[in-house]
Parts: sequence; structure tokens; C-alpha cells
Amino acid sequence: QVQLVESGGGLVQAGGSLRLSCHASEGTFSSYTMGWFRQAPGKEREFVAVIRWSDDNTYYANSVKGRFTISRDKAKGTVTLQMSSLKPEDTAVYYCAAAQVGRIWTRDVDYDYWGQGTQVTVSS
Repeated sequence: QVQLVESGGGLVQAGGSLRLSCHASEGTFSSYTMGWFRQAPGKEREFVAVIRWSDDNTYYANSVKGRFTISRDKAKGTVTLQMSSLKPEDTAVYYCAAAQVGRIWTRDVDYDYWGQGTQVTVSS
């Protein structure tokens, strides 16, 4: 059973930056895909970014492209979401997710494991 633990959320002013990290309990992710999703109050969970563990292939939601960067550290078993130029509409609970099949997934139903989420609040 894979366990994912997010960290790094908090309160930041618009235009600022935050760095989210997700640590996975299982060390070997050679065939996994890791994604970030977010859910704002009253809204459905939405895709943010994804990275394929095997080749670092990435894909982003249009709303965050150019502002967010997803990366991973194989040795540490972590995936990071660097968020810059944050906007109030980025306010949400951010979730890390892992998919056992290593494709570029953007739907939450394609992911097998989820973290507990970390709150990101961007003030205007």
C-alpha cells in the first residue's frame, strides 16, 4: 500500500510563490505517474500537473501552465510542485496522487493512491 504525504501549503499573497512536496512511502516508482490535483470550495477536484516517473514527461492544466512546475526526486521518492505568480483563484486544497500505470493521466479516476491534501490560500 502506497502512502502519500503532502507538505508545504500555506497562506501567500497574490504574486507570491509556494512549493508543495509529496513524499511517497514506497521507494520504487519506475513505472508510476505522479499528479497534482486541487479542489476549491464548492467546486469539483481538477487536474493541475502530472509527471511520468520513468522519463520526466510532464503535462499541465492551461490555468497553471507557465506558472507551476512539477518535478521529482527519484532518490528521495518525492514529487514537488513549484507554484509561482499565484492568484487568488489558485486557492484550494492540493492533492498528490499516484497512478500505477505510467501514462500521462489527467483524470482523477485514473489514479490509485491519494494524499490527504494540503491547503493553499492566496490572498488578494
